[in-house]
Amino acid sequence: MDTPSNTKNTTAFYAQAAISFGIALVSVLVGVLYLPVDTWIRAFLGLGTMYLVTSSFMLAKVIRDAQESSVLVQRLDQARVDKLLAEHDPFSVK
Repeated sequence: MDTPSNTKNTTAFYAQAAISFGIALVSVLVGVLYLPVDTWIRAFLGLGTMYLVTSSFMLAKVIRDAQESSVLVQRLDQARVDKLLAEHDPFSVK
């Protein structure tokens, strides 16, 4: 089993992701605000946008948590195998 590499994201990557998210969200909200429709339709689209954003954050967290728990299980399994191999003596007489 390969142990997963401990990769770290750079500050530039975080900045790019945050700026991209901000630009996309502001663009959609400005688009909704200047849409030539009634106020209740604009409010509905704004609430839908906010619901989509919060759902996206929740989905990202769930995926991250599932990935982290699978890495932990793999590390525990690897530790068990390493312990068994360390304790095994092929030349011992039973």
